[in-house]
Amino acid sequence: MSIAAATAPVHGFTGLDPCVHCGFCLPACPTYETTSDEADSPRGRIVLMRALGRGILQADDPALTLHLDRCLGCRGCESVCPSGVAYGAALEEARAVITATRPLRPVERTALWILARPERQRLLWWLSRIARGTRLPRLLARGAGGAAPRIAAMLAMLAATAPTRRRAARRSPGTARCDACAVLTGCVMDGLFGHVHDATEVALEANGLRVRSTAGQVCCGALAAHAGDLAQAKALARENVRAFDAAAPGLPVVVNSAGCGAMLKSYGTLLADDPLADAATAFSTRVRDVSEVLAERGPLPGGPLALRVAYDAPCHLLHAQRVADAPLLVLAAIPGLDLVPLEGSDRCCGSAGLYALIEPELSQAVLAPKLDAIERAAPDVLATGNPGCLMHIGAGVVLRGLAVEVRHPVELLAWSYTR
Repeated sequence: MSIAAATAPVHGFTGLDPCVHCGFCLPACPTYETTSDEADSPRGRIVLMRALGRGILQADDPALTLHLDRCLGCRGCESVCPSGVAYGAALEEARAVITATRPLRPVERTALWILARPERQRLLWWLSRIARGTRLPRLLARGAGGAAPRIAAMLAMLAATAPTRRRAARRSPGTARCDACAVLTGCVMDGLFGHVHDATEVALEANGLRVRSTAGQVCCGALAAHAGDLAQAKALARENVRAFDAAAPGLPVVVNSAGCGAMLKSYGTLLADDPLADAATAFSTRVRDVSEVLAERGPLPGGPLALRVAYDAPCHLLHAQRVADAPLLVLAAIPGLDLVPLEGSDRCCGSAGLYALIEPELSQAVLAPKLDAIERAAPDVLATGNPGCLMHIGAGVVLRGLAVEVRHPVELLAWSYTR
């Protein structure tokens, strides 16, 4: 690793100041556990980020970018850190410094350009839904196998987005009181997981919440922030704050994507120096994961489902939002459901937004223990609340040939309400 002459600091990365290099984060880091390389651990990456911030390392240093690129950004280290290090925020700031000197990789640039605007997404999502409906992605993924692992994973991820045959029909609210709320439709969720939005609306209505349409909303900006494009992330955040304030002023903003929810809850920090700072902070306080909203309202018990279910916690719900119990309470409201433990349910699956496409080998290596645990638990359904996790774990299940459905927890609740 080259060390340049000291220059003026590039960035202070003040969120890293509490780190005392104790090492509690090492066993909580999936990439360190996989590579056994200290530079692939949070502690090692903090050393690198501090060197970058002090001007000791240059932003285009190949070793620096290698190890920061390899980070999943799962923030599992934050949950075990005794000093309260704000690792996730510092990582995004460091990646922004790197992106200023190194262009985004083609996969990132293309994905962010498409996802930034709804009109650019429509054709992609339409073609994707047509393709998955033919079942060709599933067949081709299994055929590609080891010969073309990246292509096989992409095809399997597309196959994993297909809805089940169970359809969540509309039903009247289950309580006399009916309040209003708004729902983030998002980009990938809206394009490939419309059935989860349907289930979300069914579950909310059954628990006394009517969804109000919110025009003008866009992608949450999480993928842009993770890639280091903070300018695009801020632009999208501004649009969303304005859209929700105009269409649903003061209403709860319900999110069924863990990554999107974590991003929306951070708008106050992201836009701290923006003219919309106060509005962004107020908006962030209104954001709730769908499991939080349902758990606070009961939720209303549904009809029995004789299913063996394992729950896997999305990193950006458990570690970023610190929401642990609510999804389990949602599943517990379903009579007849057998909730079985899943070893390592608090560990990252290796999806991490675009990570599975940018770092396919390491992503699959991180996923492998998760699939082993699922195989041992032998559930009928693996439940998880984030589109990236649904796609990545679902792809692994397809490629390994496991007889397991991968579904959002709210889908199961909606099924029980519509029996």
